[in-house]
Amino acid sequence: MTDQSTDIARLTAAAATLSDGRTSGLRLLDDNGLLAVVLDVSGLAVEDRQPLGDKLRAGLLAVAGVSEVRIAMTAEKKTMTIIAVGSGKGGVGKSTLAANLAVALQRRGVKVGLVDADIYGPSQPRLMDSEGVKPESRGSKLIPVPNAYGVPMLSTGQIAAPGQAIAWRGPMAGKALEQLVDASWGEIDTLIVDLPPGTGDVQLTMIQKHKPAGAVIVSTPQDLALMDATRAISLFEQADVPIIGLVENMAGYACPHCGEVSDPFGSGGAEAAAQTMGLDFLGRVPLSMGIRLASDGGVPPAAGTDPAGEPFHAIAAKVGDWLHARKQG
Repeated sequence: MTDQSTDIARLTAAAATLSDGRTSGLRLLDDNGLLAVVLDVSGLAVEDRQPLGDKLRAGLLAVAGVSEVRIAMTAEKKTMTIIAVGSGKGGVGKSTLAANLAVALQRRGVKVGLVDADIYGPSQPRLMDSEGVKPESRGSKLIPVPNAYGVPMLSTGQIAAPGQAIAWRGPMAGKALEQLVDASWGEIDTLIVDLPPGTGDVQLTMIQKHKPAGAVIVSTPQDLALMDATRAISLFEQADVPIIGLVENMAGYACPHCGEVSDPFGSGGAEAAAQTMGLDFLGRVPLSMGIRLASDGGVPPAAGTDPAGEPFHAIAAKVGDWLHARKQG
């Protein structure tokens, strides 16, 4: 190669074309045609990286005067935003809220995934119509299971046999959580993590090893549930995990026959508690036969156009605003 500046410009243009603009730092290392180039593989699946490198090498070797090509692959480490969905006690609809929040955020354009971290009582496979679908693995990492709602997810319920008791001690549960969170999530940048109820080992592992960016707390209006929700809030606050806000679930029941609204679990308790604690109130979800039937059938209400999905979309709008503000800040 006689005119090196001309050759570098020509090779740089060729490399950019071959790699869809992912190359930089192209240099000729000697007069014998030894070429070095940096290839940015950020955002590419692991299995797609080597084929792109091979294509780049073959294309550059076809250029007259190039005898050898050395490619250095680089990738920016992507940090996912983890949103924990927690509750102080079981039976308050936390998993249903987590599933519908994920679906509603996906409808808003968020690249969202879902982790069922309720290790001992996983319910997301039923809620997301993914029962019986086992995740594959790529090397040591699990590959999230796709579904009809555009929210890839992982759950111990997809690994254990249906109905099998998951009798794991704390360290095993922590290891399972690590595998679910540190999976091969690809383009996902926001992870909704459905935590077990309470303040046990899994919650502590989540906070210590994966540090959520924020937490959504779910409670019914009942005083007893709110007492337990306060403990969950305290756990996150002690670990400096911001509370995005509170959700009041099972808030009011409209009789399907006469339309009269009753409040079997009370009314307004979570909103009042949020105000007392200086936290945001994200919204209410009613006690609804439609939500229950759809959830049992693996069809999150937020995925359709039924009015039953509207409360979840309203909550997702506030969480989406929180995400946007966090990224801007």
